[in-house]
Amino acid sequence: MRKIQNNKKIFGTICGIGAAICYGTNPIGAELYKDGMEPPSVLFWRFGLAWVIILFLMLVRKESLRINKKEFEAVSALGLLFLASSLTLYESFKLMSVGVASTILFVYPVITAAIMTFIFKERLTVKTAISIALSFVGVMMLYWTPGGKTLDTLGVVLVLVSAITYAIYIIVMNRSNLRMSSFKINFYVLIYCALGNLVIAIIDGGRLQVPTSASNWLLVGWLAIVPAILALVMMVYSAKYIGSTPTAIMGALEPLTAVLIGIFLFGESFNWRLAIGIALIFSAVIIIALQSNKRIDNTLQKE
Repeated sequence: MRKIQNNKKIFGTICGIGAAICYGTNPIGAELYKDGMEPPSVLFWRFGLAWVIILFLMLVRKESLRINKKEFEAVSALGLLFLASSLTLYESFKLMSVGVASTILFVYPVITAAIMTFIFKERLTVKTAISIALSFVGVMMLYWTPGGKTLDTLGVVLVLVSAITYAIYIIVMNRSNLRMSSFKINFYVLIYCALGNLVIAIIDGGRLQVPTSASNWLLVGWLAIVPAILALVMMVYSAKYIGSTPTAIMGALEPLTAVLIGIFLFGESFNWRLAIGIALIFSAVIIIALQSNKRIDNTLQKE
C-alpha cells in the first residue's frame, strides 16, 4: 500500500512539474507574430483546435453535452473571462518581453486573495498583506528596467488586466459549484474563446488570418495541445495525488519556463531585476498557497 502511495506521489509530482512547464510555453504563440498574424487570429486557431480535440474526447467518453440554465450562465461568465484574460495576455506579448509578461501574470493567486479580502470581506490576514506587498514590489522591480527606463505601460496594464480577469475566473469557478467534468467546462469555455476571437479578428482587422506554413500550423497545434489540454490533464492528476499547495508551488516553473523561452527563442535579456522580481512574486504565491491550504485543512477538521 505504501509503495502504491509513493508511486502516486511521484506521478503527481511529475504531473505538477509537467503542467507548469506546459503552461509556461504559452509565449511560443508570439512566434506567429513574425508571420504577420495578430493575437485574435492566433487565439482563434488555438482555441478552435483545442475545442475540436475536447469534443472528440468527450464523444469517446460518451459524455453528455447537455447543460441547464444555471450551468449555461456559469460557463458563459467563465468563457468571457477567459477570453478577456487570454487576449490581453497575447496582446501584451507584442509590447513587452514574453518572460516579463508571464512573470507579472503569475501574481493572479495574490490578486485572487485580494479580491476575496476586499470584495467578499474575507478577513485580511498578515500573510495576505505580506503577499500583496511582495507581489507589488516584484512587479515594480520588473517595471523599472536598468538605465532608468520603464516597460511599456500599456503592456503592463494589459498583463495586469489578464491576471485580474483570470483571478475572477478562478473565483467564479469556485463559487459556481459546477458539477461537471473539466472537459465539459472547457468545452463550453473554449466556444466563447474561439468565437470571441473570431469576431474580434473580423471587426479589428477585417478578416481572420490563417497560418501560411506547415511550421506555423505546428505552432498552433502545440498551443492547442500542450499549454491547454495536456496541462489541464496533468494539473488534475497533480492536485489529486499531491494536493493543491505543492501543485501551486511547482507552478513557479511556469514563468521560469516563459523566461527561458524569451531568452533562447526571442533573444531577450536576463538581469538581476528580473531575477529579484521573479523571486518576490514566487514568494508571494507560496505564502498565499500555504495559507489557502491551511484554511482548507481547518474547514475539513470542523466538518
